[in-house]
Amino acid sequence: MSCPPLGEFHIGWICGLPIEAAAASAMLDEEFGVLDQQDPADKNIYKLGRMGKHNIVIACPSTRPNGPASAAIVVNNMVRTFPQSLRIGLKVGIGSGLPSAVHDIRLGDVVISYPFDKCGGLLQYDLGKCVDGSELYRTASLNNPPSLLLAAANVLRAAEFIEDPRYPQYMKDAVGRNALTRKNFNRPSVQDDRLFRIEREHPAGAAGCEGCPKKWEVSRHERECNDPRTHYGIIASGNAVIKDGRKREDFQLETGALCVDMEAAGMVADFHCLVIRGICDYSDSHKNKQWQGYAALAAAAYAKDLLGYVPKGNSSKEVHAKVILRKF
Repeated sequence: MSCPPLGEFHIGWICGLPIEAAAASAMLDEEFGVLDQQDPADKNIYKLGRMGKHNIVIACPSTRPNGPASAAIVVNNMVRTFPQSLRIGLKVGIGSGLPSAVHDIRLGDVVISYPFDKCGGLLQYDLGKCVDGSELYRTASLNNPPSLLLAAANVLRAAEFIEDPRYPQYMKDAVGRNALTRKNFNRPSVQDDRLFRIEREHPAGAAGCEGCPKKWEVSRHERECNDPRTHYGIIASGNAVIKDGRKREDFQLETGALCVDMEAAGMVADFHCLVIRGICDYSDSHKNKQWQGYAALAAAAYAKDLLGYVPKGNSSKEVHAKVILRKF
């Protein structure tokens, strides 16, 4: 099938890393290839395709992402090339989990930005220093996700009470496609999902956690199924990576966030979007890249499942991104 006119692409899907873009591509039901022409000032790399009944623009920055500012640049560039058609956005990729006694978040799970209390679902934080050397978190709640996507998320949540979600099967289909997808997106062993007590820091100079004894781990019950679980709540996005168990716990208690990333805030400030994160580490000194592929795929598969609950005609009726940008 030939590529539809650019005016028929109403959903922008933003990735920050190549593995996230690859996971998004693995979810496409039909590929239209890369964009032949775009605004001269637009440095994004695009891939066009169809996911279910929706035409999707997948965007990835041409340079290494570096916090909220880079996400804002990607969005502004995308609007240059698709000035009249883009209506809603998805920021889909990996994030760091903030598990707690209330939220049993594990590697490979999916967190969705969802309004909670007075927060619209995404919290921007700046990590600074107090005069006594302690950490200071300055936070601000950002725009609510699009009502259309929140409605779809509510329908999906309700459906999960009576039937299994579809996205784990989307993941299995993508992983089984060929040897490369099995290598890059297969689920690591459950034994490699290790949450350490906050006082147990990773040994200096050690590449992996093989030397970290099991007695350092937080005791957690074994899940009956290894499919990802979904969590709805606050995602914190800011200017620094949290790599310390104690700081993670303090930050979680102060903000109520379920997940942190370094990119989404810049995008949501400029574009109406929903943020979806696959959990690849626990924001501590033990973090590594082992779970990134699987987590990226989990987030992309959930996004595809979500879009299945969005009527095609409704996405085209949202206010286009260029109008939204003029408000800021």
